[in-house]
Amino acid sequence: MIDRLPARLLRLEGLAVAAGALALYFDAGYGWLVLLLLILAPDLSALGYLAGKRVGAVTYDLAHTYVWPVALGVGGVLTESGTAVQLALVWLVHIGADRLLGYGLKYPTGFKDTHIQRV
Repeated sequence: MIDRLPARLLRLEGLAVAAGALALYFDAGYGWLVLLLLILAPDLSALGYLAGKRVGAVTYDLAHTYVWPVALGVGGVLTESGTAVQLALVWLVHIGADRLLGYGLKYPTGFKDTHIQRV
């Protein structure tokens, strides 16, 4: 039980981020269309694997860290850019859902090796 706790906590964090971002998204009045069109956009970063495992892991991880969407969202709030906030929230929903499902940041050893589990 205790050895599975970190993975469970990471999944729970993912649920919290995805649910929170989704709540903020709809509270701001954004519609379903943009969410549905862009929800899988961060997964295009997996195309980096065409250049090899190491490049793939880097491109995937750069698109799946919370750093960039949080920075984009803060920037959007500070500059009153609704578009930036909307994109940041979609991005956060995506990453949170990935974490909930057990898809974590990748190691260069292979796509299935993540910081949460081996997928």
